[in-house]
Amino acid sequence: MSDHLPGPQLRRGDQLPRLVATAPGRRGRRVARQARRVETAGLAPPFVDGGAICWSEALGSNVLDVDGNRYVDLTSGFGVAAVGHRHPAVVRAIRRQAGRLIHGLGDAQGHTARAELAAVLARRVPISGARVAFAVSGADAVELAVKTALLATRRHRIVAFRPSYHGLTFGALALTSRGHFRSPFTRHLHRQVRHLPYGCDLALLRTSFESEPVAALVVEPIVGREGVIVPPAGWLQAVHALCRRYEVLFVVDEILTGCGRTGRWFAVEHDGIEPDLLCCGKALAGGMPLAAVVGRAAIMAAWDSPGEARHTATFVAHPLACAAALAALEVISRQRLVARAAALGRRFGSALRDWPGRIHAVREVRGRGALWGIEWKTAAAAHAFVESARRRGLLLLGGGEQGRVTQLLPALTMADRQLEYAVRALSQAASE
Repeated sequence: MSDHLPGPQLRRGDQLPRLVATAPGRRGRRVARQARRVETAGLAPPFVDGGAICWSEALGSNVLDVDGNRYVDLTSGFGVAAVGHRHPAVVRAIRRQAGRLIHGLGDAQGHTARAELAAVLARRVPISGARVAFAVSGADAVELAVKTALLATRRHRIVAFRPSYHGLTFGALALTSRGHFRSPFTRHLHRQVRHLPYGCDLALLRTSFESEPVAALVVEPIVGREGVIVPPAGWLQAVHALCRRYEVLFVVDEILTGCGRTGRWFAVEHDGIEPDLLCCGKALAGGMPLAAVVGRAAIMAAWDSPGEARHTATFVAHPLACAAALAALEVISRQRLVARAAALGRRFGSALRDWPGRIHAVREVRGRGALWGIEWKTAAAAHAFVESARRRGLLLLGGGEQGRVTQLLPALTMADRQLEYAVRALSQAASE
């Protein structure tokens, strides 16, 4: 099928929507039929019954589907394309690296892009004397962080929160709260994880720490996929202080919130916290698969041992991904995208904050920087809003265990005219 598609059509990524066909149209339905024949139901996009579009290309904040419709993307690919889709600097870096080295030997032998990126990350995170360990995905980074805590403390218990989303591999799934993901595999999950309510009374934490030694507390500084929940003022600082008091490692999952998303390089910086371990990913490599755990040197030293690495993967610190990450981090810095995220937050905040009082179906609006969630009173209202926005050329994501939260995750490079169009169109969609 790809042989019959036209070449790249998006020349700019700052354009407004242009809808020319019902989605999914003829080409989209053709892809759906192919997917239905060969992909596993439940693990593939809902092409057929959900009417999902099929992406053809993306640039900046624009997405083009195979039927020729151009959208403004308010998902930035699950937050991955924080610098925009197909940023020229990232593309150039990948091409240069591909001309030299596409694949190496993972943990067995290094390469220059990996060494350079580790140094850049160690300087950027809010951790003194940091050391870096690379992972291939966000879930892999969470697995690595938990293993690090268990090795470093020689304790077994972990405290996590509900709601939370840390990934779906077995170690990460033990921390993730949603029952839909956990229930088929519950008997196989790590049984030493205790979930407490996000933003809970500190007495609950204190009791948990005192009942039995705890290796680590794993927390999202802002709950992402499970509802975009900003913690109460001062809560993270108080939790961090308790962890220090009881010698519990404070592990932050910044896979979604890192790399400038919330108006700081990392969300814990809003609270002036220095974590013990920090997981980052998604936006880190500008669209390529890469994640990392960055931690205090004394803790990361728990991995020091003779013989083969105890946690690795064939594609860990992949050369193309490392080159892309170096370019993406440079773009964030050079284009001042952290400040841009804060500005996006102010604009979305001013546009959305009165929705609960103005739009009957909206329960709450919350967010920070370029990460916002609109909680609806019913899942049906949330779904209708996403569909109404798509008819206006906006791509959105739903979230939360009950499917009642719409997420806004625009690229930090989003053009002003796209932003203003999105604000107007979202209001129209909510009022429909």
